[in-house]
Amino acid sequence: MTTQLNVKSSAPGWQPYDLDYYAQELILEFRNTKDVLNESHKMRMTVAYGLERFWGEHLRLERDSSKKSQDKSKYWKAVWKKLYEIIRDAGLEKFPDGDVKSRNPDEQTQKIKEVAHQIWSMPLDDQRVALMVLTQFCDSLVWWTQRYKTKGEQNDN
Repeated sequence: MTTQLNVKSSAPGWQPYDLDYYAQELILEFRNTKDVLNESHKMRMTVAYGLERFWGEHLRLERDSSKKSQDKSKYWKAVWKKLYEIIRDAGLEKFPDGDVKSRNPDEQTQKIKEVAHQIWSMPLDDQRVALMVLTQFCDSLVWWTQRYKTKGEQNDN
């Protein structure tokens, strides 16, 4: 059973958006999946390259058919999906969910183009807000990773 905190401030400026809570929830969900939590550090570094590159990383991992890469891809997708929920709850309606699943390669390519276009066509202020929220979300993911990572798991960074 999942409990949502909904800690929202009426003050202008930074809103917590329950980022720490959601990050902890994701880390616990993926905690026992080998080597996946190391991706939290990579996510934090990838933020610097922008929303579209962050979103697209799950596609790169998905291409590799190994179980390890598939698990990592699922984690990246789960983080994006949670970011989507957070951003939509914050009122940014044009933020894409990023779903491009299709068995048809041409259809998937079209969906990838659509998601990229949705990200790039967001108002600049909305892009900045989403990027700032993603940055803080990734900081929380890294923090919880450091607390909950299972003993003996190697950091491959």
